[in-house]
Amino acid sequence: MAKLKNFSITTPLLFAFPLKSEWAVNPIDPATPINSGGWDDAGTLKFSRGFILAKNDAKFLYLAIDVVQDTGNDTSTNDYFWLSFDYNRDRAITSNVDLNYGNYPGQPNKLGLQKYLGPAKWTGLSVPPKSQVVQEFGPSPNSSVSHRIWKFKIELKEINVSLSWPLSTPYTYFGLRVRSSNPSFLTDFPGGFYKDFKKLRQLILCRKPTVPTADLGDIVGSIGLIPTGNSVLSPVTGRATTDPSYYISVENAAFGGTLNLIGNRTKIKQLWDTNNKKYKVEIAPNGGGYSKLISNWSNYRWTGSTYALQSFAPSAYGYYQLASPYIDYSIDDLLIQFPTTALLPGLYRIRVTFYQGTSYTVLTTHEFKVYIDNHVPATNIESIKHGRSEVSACAIENIGAAPDGLNFRITANDPEGNLRGVSFYATYGDGLSTSIYSEGYSPSKGNWTGFTNKLIPVSGNWRPPQSCAYSFVLVATARTTNGYSWVGRNSIHRNVTLLL
Repeated sequence: MAKLKNFSITTPLLFAFPLKSEWAVNPIDPATPINSGGWDDAGTLKFSRGFILAKNDAKFLYLAIDVVQDTGNDTSTNDYFWLSFDYNRDRAITSNVDLNYGNYPGQPNKLGLQKYLGPAKWTGLSVPPKSQVVQEFGPSPNSSVSHRIWKFKIELKEINVSLSWPLSTPYTYFGLRVRSSNPSFLTDFPGGFYKDFKKLRQLILCRKPTVPTADLGDIVGSIGLIPTGNSVLSPVTGRATTDPSYYISVENAAFGGTLNLIGNRTKIKQLWDTNNKKYKVEIAPNGGGYSKLISNWSNYRWTGSTYALQSFAPSAYGYYQLASPYIDYSIDDLLIQFPTTALLPGLYRIRVTFYQGTSYTVLTTHEFKVYIDNHVPATNIESIKHGRSEVSACAIENIGAAPDGLNFRITANDPEGNLRGVSFYATYGDGLSTSIYSEGYSPSKGNWTGFTNKLIPVSGNWRPPQSCAYSFVLVATARTTNGYSWVGRNSIHRNVTLLL
């Protein structure tokens, strides 16, 4: 199936094609001109007023509405957009669930987010924490005549899209409106989408970045996006460290959650072409014997118009059949997908063995180690004290003049040494917060276990910004990845009222 780039819609049948996003090798800054190179090779879909461009990485969807027919550079801010997403992908408007983005009136570069209350009904606007919009007027890859362009950086988590697990979320449904005051038009794509989500278009996220060949493992090239070569995955500790500029930047990271073992494409094609398609996957705890790793999973297969789920499972004897590397899957070269939550923390050996033809004669084997840890760090607010007195939960405490204040003792501990970060802060008032203490991982800490009963602050007292009810929140995150993103966190909080 060819890319939809510069694809022209000429028949009702083609009108049903989805927008297929392409991988963004480098994050795209919406403030950068669209012709600066970041949008090259983006997935493209034509609509009546221009084109929609899409790229994504593991964290963000980069979307551009290239309105080539809006050639008036209005000094006012009457131009606007709507951009809607079917959050739960049920093709129906769900009150207080489904999302619509729009710019704040008179502020084209301030992104607002609201929820649907029903057909053509919404809540008020709020500012999303990480998503952005930037308005541009100039040429684009689709027209050398200057025109209006809306560029977005949308957090995948915000629109309920995941590139890892569950597998059912590498897509969403969307619709948009663009309004221009010069020339004057208002266009919905598809028409009436904000009243009927059955009309929304499918947007399929790309899950197939190129993993550097030099870093790939022999047969299992990567775990998700993290290569299994010795330069990334330690053959001793089973933890991974990638380059800071890589898609997924990890330092001395363990693995957890559901893991995708993805084949080295060159090796997989060689095996397929020589009719060696039978393989076995085994796992062993450190120092223990191997046992067959049995798992069922699904992978999206491109049908020519959409992705449809295809199921995979081993034979009754625990052997798998290789999927064709010449078929377009959502996850190409997927050898096995398996959950690790039932495994105790520790170092494991994984072995993949291919056999000659349909025989039981071993052709080639790949063995490597991974440290698996699904335990989350322990967190506890051991004490909150005002002078020598303990401040209990729900207490109302009077704080005197400076330097009077509070001190705390907190615990953030991970016995396996896979602590990633600690944040201790207070929330108060109308969405306000203030940091009290934070600490992050660095390689010099090795396998960081954290601390217990730590005094905060080390000297002096912490003073509240104002009289208010406070929630003291302690969050600890794990240095554990599923190959696509970080997994594992724990938090605890205690509420008190402080009066100055």
